[in-house]
Amino acid sequence: MKTTICWLLFLLPCLPVFSQNYDESQVGTLALPKVLKTQDGREVTTIKDWESTRRPEIISLFETHVYGQVPKTWDRVIFKLTKEDKKAMKGKATLKEVTISTFRNQEQVDIHLVLFIPKKAKKPSPAFLLINNRDPSNTDPTRKTLSGFWPAEQIIEKGYAIAAIHVSDAAPDNKTDYRNGVLRLYPEQLTKDDGMAAIGAWGWAASRVMDYFETDPDVNAQQVGLVGHSRGGKASLWACAQDERFAICYSNNSGNTGAALSKRNFGETVLKINTSFPYWFNTNYKKYNDREQDLPVDQHLLIATIAPRPAYITNASEDLWADPKGSFMATQLAEASYELYGLKSSLPNELPAVNTPFTTPPLGYHIREGAHNLTPYDWEQFIAFADQHYASKKQK
Repeated sequence: MKTTICWLLFLLPCLPVFSQNYDESQVGTLALPKVLKTQDGREVTTIKDWESTRRPEIISLFETHVYGQVPKTWDRVIFKLTKEDKKAMKGKATLKEVTISTFRNQEQVDIHLVLFIPKKAKKPSPAFLLINNRDPSNTDPTRKTLSGFWPAEQIIEKGYAIAAIHVSDAAPDNKTDYRNGVLRLYPEQLTKDDGMAAIGAWGWAASRVMDYFETDPDVNAQQVGLVGHSRGGKASLWACAQDERFAICYSNNSGNTGAALSKRNFGETVLKINTSFPYWFNTNYKKYNDREQDLPVDQHLLIATIAPRPAYITNASEDLWADPKGSFMATQLAEASYELYGLKSSLPNELPAVNTPFTTPPLGYHIREGAHNLTPYDWEQFIAFADQHYASKKQK
């Protein structure tokens, strides 16, 4: 009863304008594009065909219709270590604060990175990078404020480096100021129907952190997992699809235009997300308001593009808005691309029970008890998933 009341209170502000569906019987028949079939109907049966034809086609469709183009050029990037504390976390970690400055056309954008590295590491550490879309204090480098959203001490104890950036550096999360970040470097994107918007800018910033990691001898740049929650989870999926340097993708409670299938018409819809957050996605995406069935893509295709790298998707039991079943279905459907690489998924046939995680790569999933959030429980499963993946790589 308590869960139902909380959920209804959350929905009340939306009810006068938007009628959301939470009835499975109203979902209807799904007509989803197949992972291994090109736009012109050709079957994809080999890794070569996937990598040279179908995967680029899917990326291009998402660029055109949903997330926008991702600029690949700039004048220069500079990394500046602004602070280092080799006795952080009571001597258990080294703290590095790094400013990543990107220049183009006499404009400059700074991305501020917080990075902790375990002191016990004998070699470059695997790392988690969080796209922080919540309060900046969640990733407090002083550790005066501790948050389960980014339990850095928990990660350090497990032997991983832990890093974070805040979305406000790349694109402030509101419809008036989102231009005052990465898009200052690329103002031409604002005039294009398929131009980059906030979600793309957040993913772009994560890739600039990867540029830095490739220069830091304390970080194993071949073993970096990108983590995002909610809107950050939408960005982590898109960034990992764009940038194959990320070793693992984690998308937590990402919902519509994240891991959940848009065409299911369950929970948040394309109309609702484009109306509430018109600056997240490109202009073309507005054409699909209340017309999800006309989309040439859906989110299972985006997850599929991450193959053969592992992807881990999560939901929460009280978070129907993010459509747990639709997210799980999309993850299942993405199995097809992994099978091309001889990678067998261990996901069950049906939505798992609450608090029953599946942490065996290449595809992982859990639905956690509770509300829309990123918690130490989620991080515990992320670590288990990474442990298994990196252990399996060592055995080969």
